Amino acid sequence: MPTKIATKSQLKRFRAIGHKLKPIVTLAGNGVSDAVMKEINRAIDDHELIKIRVNAENRQDRSNLIAKVSQLSATEIVQTIGNIALLYKPAVQPNPKLSNILRADVL
Repeated sequence: MPTKIATKSQLKRFRAIGHKLKPIVTLAGNGVSDAVMKEINRAIDDHELIKIRVNAENRQDRSNLIAKVSQLSATEIVQTIGNIALLYKPAVQPNPKLSNILRADVL
């Protein structure tokens, strides 16, 4: 069972913020490669809250890929809808110009 990083009220807020985000990374037939994980880790470190698209054969494969990415990147799965997953990991030093969470507070 993944550890919870955010509270229920934070997760609700993150879902609202994530609604406007576009997927940053797409996982396709090759699954989770080193290059894909490197890009996901870079994006999550910069933005704290990201969307990824998972193109898989069936629901179970999609769910397994999302769980694997979440585990490898030490992120929390905020929400999954269809083939889109919203992932969150708090930044040590969030950049106000890059963090989707901080930028949402300003807008």
